[in-house]
Amino acid sequence: MDEKPPSSLPFPTSLCHRCAAPPKYVQTKTSTFILCPLLPQKYPPQPVLRCPLFRPKDPERK
Repeated sequence: MDEKPPSSLPFPTSLCHRCAAPPKYVQTKTSTFILCPLLPQKYPPQPVLRCPLFRPKDPERK
C-alpha cells in the first residue's frame, strides 16, 4: 500500500483524491484501487462523485 497517489491518478474525477480522509492507493500489475479509511465498504466503486463522508483537504496541507 502506498500513502501517496500514483504519478498518474486513476479516476481523476473521483472525490477520493481531494478528500481529507486521506485515501490509500493499492496497486497491482493491472489495477489501482482506492481504499477509504472511513467507509464500511473500503473500496468504493470508482469514480466517486458523491460521498456522505467527504471532507475537502486543507488547502495548506500537501
